[in-house]
Amino acid sequence: MPELPEIEAYLAALRPRIGGAVLEDVRIPSFSLLRSFDPPMTAVLGKRVTELGRLGKRIVIGFEDELFLVLHLMVAGRLHWVEERRPLPRRYGLAAFDFDTGTLTLTEAGTKRRASLHVVGGRPGVAALDPGGIEVIGSSFEDFAAAVTTERHTLKRALTDARRLSGIGGAFADEMMHRARLSPMQINTNLTEDELRILHQAAMAVMTEWIDLRVGEVGDGFPEKVTAFHPAMAVHGKYGEPCPVCGTRVQRIVYADRETNYCPGCQTGGKLLADRSLSRLLKSDWPQTIDDLEDA
Repeated sequence: MPELPEIEAYLAALRPRIGGAVLEDVRIPSFSLLRSFDPPMTAVLGKRVTELGRLGKRIVIGFEDELFLVLHLMVAGRLHWVEERRPLPRRYGLAAFDFDTGTLTLTEAGTKRRASLHVVGGRPGVAALDPGGIEVIGSSFEDFAAAVTTERHTLKRALTDARRLSGIGGAFADEMMHRARLSPMQINTNLTEDELRILHQAAMAVMTEWIDLRVGEVGDGFPEKVTAFHPAMAVHGKYGEPCPVCGTRVQRIVYADRETNYCPGCQTGGKLLADRSLSRLLKSDWPQTIDDLEDA
C-alpha cells in the first residue's frame, strides 16, 4: 500500500502537471470506484485545479467552487501520467482524468477492487473523510504518546491505526520499530516513557528521510514503480537478509495477507517471535532463539 512518503511523491509529481489545469473529462468504467453521488462527478468537469493535498494516505485534488476529488489508492491502486489521451487498460483500468495538460489514470492490480473515489463539496465534507490520526512529523511528544497508547494493542497495530497516526502502514511501521529497537509484538501500553520518546524520534526521522528519498527519486518524472519494498529499507521486505545494524537475519511474522519483518538481534533480545501458521505446525520444533534457528 502506498504510504505517506509515496503519496507525497505522487503529489510532488502532480503539482507541476495538473496544478492550475482544467479537468475536461472523467472516464470511470469501474462502478466500484465511485463512493459518492452528491455532488455528481459532472460537477468538477470544466473546473480548474486550485490545490493538491492529502488526508493521511488519501490524495485530495481541489477545484474551483470548493469542489474536491478524494482518492484512496488502498493496497494495489496506482497512478500513471500520459500527455495524450489513451484508452484505459481493460483489465486494471479504473479511471482516467483528462486534463488540458494530460491524462491521469488509476489502475488497480488483482481482482479485489478496494480503491475509492469521493466527489466532495466544501471543506467540511473533506474533513469528514479524515480518519483522524495526527501527523507524525512535527508532532509533540505528548500528542504522539497519547496516540500510540490510547488503546491496548501490539505496537505494530498501534502504529498503523489511521485513527491515531496519519499515513503509516506496515512497511514504515516496521522501519520505525527497527530504528527504535522495539519488538512489533510489544504491548503499547507497557512502553516506558523513554521507549516512547525513542519511538517518537525514530518515527519522525523515518518519515522525514523517506519522504525526501521518495520525492528525490522521482525528480521531474512520475512515480511509476511504487511498491511496498525498497532496497534501502532496513527490515521491511528483507526476510532472510542480514540486518544492516547487527547482521542478524531478518525474520517475519505472517498472518493472512500481512507480513511483519523484524530483527531479533536489535528488537527482541535474540528471541524469535512465533509465526501463527508455522509455529502451530511445528509446535515444539519451532526455534525459540537465533541460536536455535542457526542450529536448525
